Amino acid sequence: MKKRVLLVALAAVVCVSSGCSFKGRVPEHTQGESTAQPETAVTGVQTPSTAQVPETNRESLPEQSQAPEEGTARIVIATDIHYLARDLTDMQKSYEYTADHGDGKVMKYIWEITDAFIEEVKAEKPDVVILEGDLTYNGERESHIELAAKLESIEEAGIPVIVIPGNHDINNPEACRFEGESIISTESISSQEFEEIYDEFGYSEAVSRDPASLSYIYQINDKTRALMLDSCQYDPKNLVGGMIKDDTYNWIEEQMEEAWNLGMNVIPVAHHNLLDESEVYLQNCTIEHSEQLIDQLESWEVPLFLSGHLHVQHYKRSHDDTGIYEIVTGSLSTPPCLYGILEYGAKGTFNYHTKSLDMKAWAEKTGNTDKNLLNFSDYGKKYLSKVFYNQAQDEFKSLNSLQGLTEYQKNMMAKVYAELNTACYEGKVADIREKVMAKQGYKLWQEEGYPSILSQYLEWITADGARDYNTLSVK
Repeated sequence: MKKRVLLVALAAVVCVSSGCSFKGRVPEHTQGESTAQPETAVTGVQTPSTAQVPETNRESLPEQSQAPEEGTARIVIATDIHYLARDLTDMQKSYEYTADHGDGKVMKYIWEITDAFIEEVKAEKPDVVILEGDLTYNGERESHIELAAKLESIEEAGIPVIVIPGNHDINNPEACRFEGESIISTESISSQEFEEIYDEFGYSEAVSRDPASLSYIYQINDKTRALMLDSCQYDPKNLVGGMIKDDTYNWIEEQMEEAWNLGMNVIPVAHHNLLDESEVYLQNCTIEHSEQLIDQLESWEVPLFLSGHLHVQHYKRSHDDTGIYEIVTGSLSTPPCLYGILEYGAKGTFNYHTKSLDMKAWAEKTGNTDKNLLNFSDYGKKYLSKVFYNQAQDEFKSLNSLQGLTEYQKNMMAKVYAELNTACYEGKVADIREKVMAKQGYKLWQEEGYPSILSQYLEWITADGARDYNTLSVK
């Protein structure tokens, strides 16, 4: 078995999302008559030119003033779990270093996070649970099998679970286990094996299957179908970026025409992003040639697209006041461990909000005495801040142009980067951006940060972060 030495394998982790590349950076791996759009009411949203954005309490959102319309589908959405089988780590140095210098996944508690999510889903009692890919850490066979066994308990509670793969899940050469100071290669799975392992989670219940990919149609209720799109590239080798095959576009058109004739709504779901959700993150995040998919979906007046991959809570519309919305749900494995709740009406209206896992309640219920779990809200934020602080310091070490900065200056800059990026992952930069932009550390990024890509990223975060991305209502 191939061994990779810890410090060689993990020396330069600077990306703030799983698998995406900064704009300009070389990647690490190689029909209807009416086009009128629905009237929108976006909760908690203001444009960058407006005044303060009110804070939304994600933990205690108010009940809807009116009962959902008949035929409304209630959906729980989660993504980027990055589950690792428990036997694939001894919790020693290589695992700890990977977590502390990674992209923010709380690897130490991934098992507890998964179990808590399953219990919350059972309490939510949705019509269906949609998992948007990156189910596993790096596609380990054991991780897939163990996660699928856990998902069975949701279905045993009478709640269907449907899945699609992410770029980490299939034919992944980085599939690994952690042992001491080493990261050791382990077995991944093929696309056929993915279908076999998750047969009960969408594939065996599909209304239609795409012969060219792992895409399929799932009937949520009498009015709504999920178009589960396999946007991943894994044959003949695994790639980070996403694309839709030509044959799949033809299959999508057939499915959209059938749904139209039946009067069905269709909610498209993919791991990769439909729109350029970030001005900095483009390569390997947005589906290649996504304009074709946008045009196709908008020609059928589809109002909403769901995705993951970024690990950042976000949404966007294809045009300022028209076109399709895309909601990107943040990673379940990254604090504040968000998942989405979508109420999708029979007439194509929808309400979306996020919830963060209540790890404290889960720990108390299960008798877990771990102090970090009992104080997870505080622990998670501090943990994520530490990871992002480390990312900034690693960036300083890698760029000679920043060597003239004093340690004090680097410390201020790293703290600002950590603070803003933590809020960005939560979709709540609006709460802190004015305060942080006034800090000396932020001004140093502006004055001394070039050519670090992190300075461009911070500039985008503050420009983009004038709204809360945790709620969206379209009427």
